[in-house]
Order: sequence, then structure tokens, then C-alpha cells
Amino acid sequence: MLARDKLSLVRVICCRAFDFGKAQQAAKGIGRIRLTRVADASASSLEPAIAAAIELGSQVRTDDWRGYSGLDRLGYRRQIARSSAEVGENLLPLANRVASLLKRWLLGTHQGAVSAAHLDYYLDEYTFRFNRRTSGSRGLLFLRLMQQAVDLNPVPSKELLGGRRIQMIPTD
Repeated sequence: MLARDKLSLVRVICCRAFDFGKAQQAAKGIGRIRLTRVADASASSLEPAIAAAIELGSQVRTDDWRGYSGLDRLGYRRQIARSSAEVGENLLPLANRVASLLKRWLLGTHQGAVSAAHLDYYLDEYTFRFNRRTSGSRGLLFLRLMQQAVDLNPVPSKELLGGRRIQMIPTD
């Protein structure tokens, strides 16, 4: 039951994180994505995340949620997919597809052991893998991974483990 509760928490956070993510629709599907965690679905949480992920002046396709109402004021062109709350056609099929794939990846890779404390790292890894899924050169993929590893500051093991200490097992 605990694992299910954790996945429910992750499900809500990840779906909200992608609703404003930048997915460029290429001729045959989804281009690059951006994912981030937000505290809630209010404008005060969504607007800074949108500003960090989407270039000013871009068109942003959303539902009619109040949290997106200030996007025009910030310099974005907001397109509302549908303003009624009727059940029917999928309003944001690409966003829903990525959210579904993310949930499947979390379940398959982490086998239900998903921690809310590490959600940002999961989102970063999934974004990295998704954006390079069609890469023709595995060598270039490894090069980009090494470049990112050098560009980022190291993460101490205490942060990776959520403040817990590693217990060493004595060897005789």
C-alpha cells in the first residue's frame, strides 16, 4: 500500500510538471521536452517554471486552468485548447503521452521504490533519456553525458541518500 501511495504522489506531481513542459511537435511526433516539479498548480508556482522552460513570445497551449491565466501578461501567446470541462477529446495528447511514458518508466525502472525526495533527479534522468531517444550516435550520447557531468557541481552522498548515513557491514 505504501508503494502505491508513493506512486500516487509522483503521478500527480509529474503530470502537473509536464502540463507546462515544452514539447515541440515535429512532423512525426514529439520533439524535446522539459520537466520540472512545481509546488502546486497555482499561478505563483507555474509562472516561474514556465519562464525557466519556455522562451518569451512562444505560443503555449493549455487548458483553461486559472493558473495559466497570467501567461499573456508575461509575454506568452496562450492558446486555450478548450474552455469547457466536458469529458471527451484528449486536449493535450502529446503531454499526456509523455506523462504516461514517464509513469511507465518510473514503475519499470524503480519497481515501485519511487521516492518523492529524489523526484527531481528522476525527472532529469527521464528528460535526458527522452530527448536523446532518437540519437543516431551512441558515442555522441556518451560525450554529452560526460560534458554535463563536468559542467555540473558534484552532489555529496548525503544529498543523494536524503541525509541518511551508509551503514558499513564489517568484513572478517
